Amino acid sequence: MHSHAHGAHTHGSHAGHSHPVLEPSVLGWAMLATLGLVVAEIFGGILGRSVALLNDAVHNLSDVPALGISYLAMRWAQRPADDEKTYGYHRAGILAAFTNATVLVLLSLWLGYEAIERFRSPVAVIESWMIWTSLAALAVNGGITLALVRGRRDLNLRSILVHNFGDALSNIAIIAGAIVIHMTGLRWIDPLLGVAIGLLVLWSSIGILRQSSHILLEGRPQGMSVEDVARAVLTVPGVQEVHDVHIWSLGDAHNALSLHARIPDMHLDECERILSDIQEKVADKFGIGHTTVQLERAGLPAHSGYVMPEPCKKVESV
Repeated sequence: MHSHAHGAHTHGSHAGHSHPVLEPSVLGWAMLATLGLVVAEIFGGILGRSVALLNDAVHNLSDVPALGISYLAMRWAQRPADDEKTYGYHRAGILAAFTNATVLVLLSLWLGYEAIERFRSPVAVIESWMIWTSLAALAVNGGITLALVRGRRDLNLRSILVHNFGDALSNIAIIAGAIVIHMTGLRWIDPLLGVAIGLLVLWSSIGILRQSSHILLEGRPQGMSVEDVARAVLTVPGVQEVHDVHIWSLGDAHNALSLHARIPDMHLDECERILSDIQEKVADKFGIGHTTVQLERAGLPAHSGYVMPEPCKKVESV
């Protein structure tokens, strides 16, 4: 016989800390500023005959749908849970980050190919157009980066932050490259910058792609050990064994836990106390805000999908 009970979930800030929330309107203004920047870089790249500047314009153009998707994701994430999305819309931002990173990986490969083609047929560039256009781009990208720093703990916003920070670095590189080209006349510096920009985008995007896919596949939250959580639950008085432990992330700082806990026969009031203590323990120590616990009578054989890696039993002190 089994006695089953499910604890009500609790929501709180991650590990007792709260983070300032960035308004979606910031992304809206960033999208408009980026559109203006793309137009300026296209004209500057054509008039200055710079493949690095044109590549950066395409790079910035990819920010526009990325910002738009992230804007919608932030709006959706604010919606409460309903009978269709019973966990809410926290993963809208994770899905946006995954989409953005996928687009950026493809874009970086294309930028690298275009720059390699320019290596074969170098073109003389007009350095003044490269410098002044990149200075304007640096002001826009730097401003967007500073505006997004406050939301850097959100994976969705971090994908935009990393992208714009990379844009700002590429603007600085183009300015420096234009100065070197003016002083030395080395035409291959322009396509070299194009390759470097492509590699920068690829490197930053793969990390976000790996992390967002991990969350979408119900992976364990980073920095959290399943065994550590199980052993923390075992410190709750009355809990004799823990198994079938599952931990996953609903989105930024929204972690969930389900487990089976074995307890002796006791009154329902005592069961509710144990449930409350388990929820409080994992919320305070690990920042887990949604906990479901199934209580089972001690001494019965375990039948579970994932055991910890064997039933994680309490070690009796000698």
